[in-house]
Amino acid sequence: MNVILRNKVEGLGLRGDIVEVAEGYARNFLFPKGHALKASPGAMDQAAKMRTSRDQKDQTAREAATAIASSLVPKTITISAKASSEGKLFGSISAADVADAVKAQTDIDIDRKSIEVDNIKTVGAHTATASLHSDVSFPINIEVVAAE
Repeated sequence: MNVILRNKVEGLGLRGDIVEVAEGYARNFLFPKGHALKASPGAMDQAAKMRTSRDQKDQTAREAATAIASSLVPKTITISAKASSEGKLFGSISAADVADAVKAQTDIDIDRKSIEVDNIKTVGAHTATASLHSDVSFPINIEVVAAE
């Protein structure tokens, strides 16, 4: 049975996609949850509009992510943390710490869930990776300094 997806369905497709699914899956899961509607000629036009809307939103999100990346890549974010005299931190730097520091120093709000931080437990220069869009991933330069 051909259905038009009204929402993103994991493992199946995105909003506006026309997909072939088993009749029972459509009748028992997709239709009652409002995730899909039966593909008919009138619904095909609606699906085309959904795809156009999705593509425009995706393009806008990609452009915004690219603008944020171009402004953050040349900068170095400084984070102060308690450290021993040997330069080892008491604890570690998390993605939330990086997101807070980026917000405080550049006024750019990045969700902590989109930042990947390797185990930062020493003072010095480190790098975190931010993925703001499926096509836009960039490094964030971090300088960890000992708090006075």
